[in-house]
Parts: sequence; C-alpha cells; structure tokens
Amino acid sequence: MTDTIADYLTRVRNAIKANHRIVEIPSSNLKKEITKILFEKGYILSYKFEDSNVQGAIKIALKYHPVSKQSAIKNLTRISTPGLRQYAGSEKLPRVLNGLGIAIISTSKGVMTDKEAKAQKVGGEVLCYVY
Repeated sequence: MTDTIADYLTRVRNAIKANHRIVEIPSSNLKKEITKILFEKGYILSYKFEDSNVQGAIKIALKYHPVSKQSAIKNLTRISTPGLRQYAGSEKLPRVLNGLGIAIISTSKGVMTDKEAKAQKVGGEVLCYVY
C-alpha cells in the first residue's frame, strides 16, 4: 500500500456510508495525530489506540445525529497524494467551506488544522479536507 492516509480516509468514509458505529484502522503516528484532530474538532465520538499486535490499531467511534442519523462528517477529501504533493505557505493556507470545515496540515511543528497553522505562521503539506 503506497498511500496509507487515503486508505484511512476511505475506511472512515465507507464506514459512514454503511452506518457503522465503529471502524478499525491499522495504526501509524500520522494516523493517530489525524484521529486526535478529528476528535478535538467534534467529527468523531471517541477513539482508542490498541497496541496489541506489531502494528497496532485505531478504533474510531463515529458520530451521528441522534434524530436524523446523519454523520458529523459530510465529506473527507485527500488533497496531497504520493504522486502529487500539495504544499501551502502560511499565507496561502486553504479555507474549507469558507471556514466551516477544516484542512489538516502536516507542518514542521506537527500535524494541525489550517487555523492553528495560520495562527502559528507555519505552512506545510495539505493532507486532507474534512467537513
């Protein structure tokens, strides 16, 4: 597998379409950071890191509206791919849905959202959009 972030996003997207409550994903440090950001911003209900086997796993509890049963995540889009990396400076960071969504950026100071990167005046690789 060459693009593990795209696999992560696809597993979450497929679980949402199938109305699953929990999705299990192979673990990596970058995926753990993305999961923490999704939890902090309220897109997922909870998460758990399991290091039982060699690689470990991330269990994510997806968040749905109690009445309408719609997911908190409407769209997950991979931006930077292994074949075409997308970088943005601190002044040119993208705004997702006019500020309603988030862009997850991998910077020299760690993985953060577009708003945090703009506040710290750092740029980096634009990993994905979430809204």
